[in-house]
Amino acid sequence: EPKFSSNFHANELINRLILCCSGRRSSCLLYAILYAGTCVAKHFANFWILFIGRIFGGMATSILFSAFESWLVCEHNKRGFNPDSLKTIFSHAALANSIVAIIAGLVAQYSANAFGYVTPFDVSLAVLVVMMVCTIACWTENYGCEKTTLNLQFMDAYRAMRNDWRVVCLALIQSLFEGTLYLFVLEWTPALSDASGALIPHGYIFASFMVSTMIGSTIFRLLSEYQRPESFMRFVLALSVLCLVIPIIWPDHAAAIFAAFVFFEICVGIFWPAIGFMRGIYIPDATRATIMNFSRVPLNTVVIIILLQNLSRQTVFQCCVMFLVFATAAQQYLYR
Repeated sequence: EPKFSSNFHANELINRLILCCSGRRSSCLLYAILYAGTCVAKHFANFWILFIGRIFGGMATSILFSAFESWLVCEHNKRGFNPDSLKTIFSHAALANSIVAIIAGLVAQYSANAFGYVTPFDVSLAVLVVMMVCTIACWTENYGCEKTTLNLQFMDAYRAMRNDWRVVCLALIQSLFEGTLYLFVLEWTPALSDASGALIPHGYIFASFMVSTMIGSTIFRLLSEYQRPESFMRFVLALSVLCLVIPIIWPDHAAAIFAAFVFFEICVGIFWPAIGFMRGIYIPDATRATIMNFSRVPLNTVVIIILLQNLSRQTVFQCCVMFLVFATAAQQYLYR
């Protein structure tokens, strides 16, 4: 958990030092370099090297969740495409991400069984190299604002949040849901292991979660043909609350917990394209990356506190449920 919590300290560091001052394409390339460092660190049986690797991983994660989307939306707007087509783009991206993740889960399970637990990180390193080559060859650079300073970026982001309550609602929804996901990532393995009382096939379970996410992205595409995301996301977030109540009330029922986690991942599959579309509509392009990362600062602080308290698993899931209840309330307010 100390290594895991170092991710969140690193997230706050990267918010202030990189994303607000560099181009989106450059930030995406930096993501590949930082996460490559995380993969290399896995080869060393030394706590401090692994700790530094997790810091790199936290910095890379912050870039992953902001720079790529900011580059996409900026290019989309710059080329004059229909704003509603963002729904289709984010839905297809979520679907493709799920397919790749399913394949990654299966490859990780096979490579770990055949060559050891560090091998999946070596495979990831090769994929990162391919990603860097494609980014260098195919992407142009874009910026939120080329002639600005770090302080001005934060002031512009603050003004955008102060002047538009919808931006604040989106920031709250994003932070609360992502905070739940971070805790879920840490807790799903012990929750299923303890409930089943045996070793679990992590790679196959992860692949099944990604199938669920893929189903969720397909459901998003169908729902968005009839309703706006602001409307149906109220019910999706409410369903996610019910899903994470299950490991609290039935901690020893492995089948029920697994089913609840599968439905939760379906909600995750709906959430990503929905929140991406809403951010593209409501958050100004020039300050998008700054606002997305600025909203994570309180989230990171809360998650660090929870991780360092050595709380019971049920208490952690109760925190997740509380986060999702608040996210549902914020979504209802946004719909109004």
